[in-house]
Amino acid sequence: MASPSYGVANDPHPAHGSILYLDGVHVAFDGFKAINGLSLILAPGELRTIIGPNGAGKTTMMDIITGKTKPDRGDVLYDGGVDLTRLDETRIANLGIGRKFQKPTVFEHLSVFENLELALKCDRRTLKTLFFLLSSADRTRIEEVLVRIGLAEKRTHLAGVLSHGQKQWLEIGMLLMQEPKVLLLDEPVAGMTDHETEQTADLILDINRDRSVVVVEHDMEFVRRLGAKVTVLHEGSVLAEGSLETVQQDHRVIEVYLGR
Repeated sequence: MASPSYGVANDPHPAHGSILYLDGVHVAFDGFKAINGLSLILAPGELRTIIGPNGAGKTTMMDIITGKTKPDRGDVLYDGGVDLTRLDETRIANLGIGRKFQKPTVFEHLSVFENLELALKCDRRTLKTLFFLLSSADRTRIEEVLVRIGLAEKRTHLAGVLSHGQKQWLEIGMLLMQEPKVLLLDEPVAGMTDHETEQTADLILDINRDRSVVVVEHDMEFVRRLGAKVTVLHEGSVLAEGSLETVQQDHRVIEVYLGR
């Protein structure tokens, strides 16, 4: 889909140069304002962490970006101008936006390698799928992702026998097989051991070298380790933004979130 023209060259639309652009977004469910004038801009290659109390709108924001929920009004633009509100979830995923939910969803009866093979970005039409053969380039791609997610030695293991943390990494690997430009990760370290949490931080920082990443998280030490810009959501809008140290000193953030 072609990006719209925003006027003269010296007066570009504010979304110009962004990978995600949300402005004045509103969503209500049965009168409850889940998202209330939300505005957020993510630059290409940026790592952003999103924090806030339960009910702040974090999950709904991700639902809107991925097409699961349509906003009542507001702009939701991708890669400088593609209107995500006009597209369904499949189209949005194919454009390059990958999402990982909090609970890992891997194929437990298949091996780690087979899970990544199934997630390969390729032509999924019926005949193509029936006669699909893994190319040497595909095998190389899978091996690269296995190394990246730290599961190279587990390639033949069934996904069902992996630890909770390893299943999370496998699902991230499955998203990487789709070659997304943006990864949305919902509480990626929930339920992990301290060691797994450290490894996950390293993995996300590595992934951020070649794509944009948005992480929704409650673990402040994990957020600190990522060292990224923090956006604090409250009642469906942005309450504060900045470094973790900056938002931790904001009296409004302390009152509604950190002080609890």
